[in-house]
Amino acid sequence: MKKILSGLSLLLSVISACNVSKDVKTPKPELPVAFRNADAKTTADTSSIADIQWKNFFADATLQKLIDSAIRNNYDIQIALKNIESSQLLFKQIKFNYTPQVNLNVTASTNRPSDNSLNGLSLSTFGVATKHIEDYSANLGLSWEADIWGKIRNQSRAALAQYLQTAEARKAIQTNIVASVSQGYYNLLMLDEQLDIAQRNVRLNDSTLRIIRLQFKSGQVTSLAVQQAEAQQLVAAQLVPQFEQNITIQENALRILTGALPDKVERSTRLDQLPIAENIPAGLPSAVVSRRPDVRSAELALNIANANVGIAKASLYPTLNITASGGVNTFKADNWFNIPASLFGTVAGGLTQPIFNRKKLKTQFEVAKVEREKTVLQFRQSVLNAVGEVSDALVKIEKLKAQQTIAANRVSTLQQATGNANLLFKNGMANYLEVITAQSNVLQSELELASIKRQQLSAVAELYRSLGGGWK
Repeated sequence: MKKILSGLSLLLSVISACNVSKDVKTPKPELPVAFRNADAKTTADTSSIADIQWKNFFADATLQKLIDSAIRNNYDIQIALKNIESSQLLFKQIKFNYTPQVNLNVTASTNRPSDNSLNGLSLSTFGVATKHIEDYSANLGLSWEADIWGKIRNQSRAALAQYLQTAEARKAIQTNIVASVSQGYYNLLMLDEQLDIAQRNVRLNDSTLRIIRLQFKSGQVTSLAVQQAEAQQLVAAQLVPQFEQNITIQENALRILTGALPDKVERSTRLDQLPIAENIPAGLPSAVVSRRPDVRSAELALNIANANVGIAKASLYPTLNITASGGVNTFKADNWFNIPASLFGTVAGGLTQPIFNRKKLKTQFEVAKVEREKTVLQFRQSVLNAVGEVSDALVKIEKLKAQQTIAANRVSTLQQATGNANLLFKNGMANYLEVITAQSNVLQSELELASIKRQQLSAVAELYRSLGGGWK
């Protein structure tokens, strides 16, 4: 018996060393030497802002508090943590597939055979007086599937990759939440600034309207001038409740992101007090592959696909099952535990080769290979998307800087023009249309300048996210 078992174990070790399926390695995607629109001064710098912890990257104290609250309380992150916990349990459980399955069986039965049956006639032949056949058994049953073709090994690989995927999913959710909270905060500060601009223009229009009404009473202008001045005032006045509405909605959105009930968000910073980072290092494109959680998740998906191909391939080959059972058995209850007379034991081994469902298993294997090819393409696509998002954020930062310079000069020019128009109007050297036009232009230009500043801050936050920052 020992020779048989040793020979069998040697055969299993030789067979299991054979790979039934060859893995596809993670492809090396084509990457540029540097990101498009990257600053020439920082191109040679291999460091990246994504390596900076979010608490050091976002310096505003109120924003830090909001992000910290979101990471701790956001329900999407909490769900992701539960997914990690669940996947970890499954990964630990899959390890037990290598060990034999052991079951304890305790049975007691009685059977009254027919007197005309073979069992009934046998009872009388053997001199058994009772008309009942009793059976009492207590045994341990063992069954074990030998991992000849690596099916269990591939199941473990797939479970590990799935567990790691849940961890990458949590990172991806956190990077998105950090970016969303920061961009929502910047939007809130922009709305504060735009509300202040609208209120200032309402006060400015009030002053102009009073003068025009006085001129109307003195017969210097017609009622048309009063109506146009009133219409201009209403344009600015209408913006006030609109911005107040948007502020409340943005505050509610930020509070929900932080896992809190909708309420006011306390803040003491103004939009113009937030600096725009200069010469931002983006690092090398190759680093995005290892840093971005979504790209890492796509890479792990290939590991799962490789494992699934191995599992499907192994299903085409024979399965070796070894079973053993041992315990006590008797047909009398009082002899149940009479040791050693009641002891019994059995050992069996069997090979199972699929025949009629082989075509189905072959199809599953071919489908698994196609799914693996799809996974390779999805990985390449995720890398392209990552590099594209970085390049988009870089060009936004570059071009918004140019727009901000132009918009700031325009605001400065129009503010001077508005002041001059008011002075000329008061001295009778300009008509009311010139004043109204100047006020309308300065209102729109100031609102646009605030919007550009918000876009600049959001573009930097988007670059931080697209490079894979925010989960540290």
